[in-house]
Amino acid sequence: VQLQASGGGLVQAGVSLRLSCVLSGRPFTDYGMAWFRQAAGKEREFLAAINSRGRNTYYGDSVKGRFTIARDNDKNTVYLQMGSLKPEDTAIYYCAAASNSIFGLGNQNYKATYDYWGRGTQVTVSS
Repeated sequence: VQLQASGGGLVQAGVSLRLSCVLSGRPFTDYGMAWFRQAAGKEREFLAAINSRGRNTYYGDSVKGRFTIARDNDKNTVYLQMGSLKPEDTAIYYCAAASNSIFGLGNQNYKATYDYWGRGTQVTVSS
């Protein structure tokens, strides 16, 4: 399984940005998907997750109401729509995949749940 994230960049505070992550190598619908981020000097933080059919979504407290996760199973792609960006959102953003047999058991916010990780895409928000 390979995950390729894209869509990061340098933006000003207050704007919106959409990240994309394409999964290849196995059927996309075999996996629940998630986004995490890691700022310099900090732990990797859970942002959002979505189950294989896209019916259930989960959010971390820091982004609830500002970020939205979605997936397009026809395109093997998971998205993270980020709104009202703040300088503190500056980080490397990672997508991750977890087998359906593991995902959704109350563990979707734990890094250890996810078997596969993309390389990450940098998001920098200037004030």
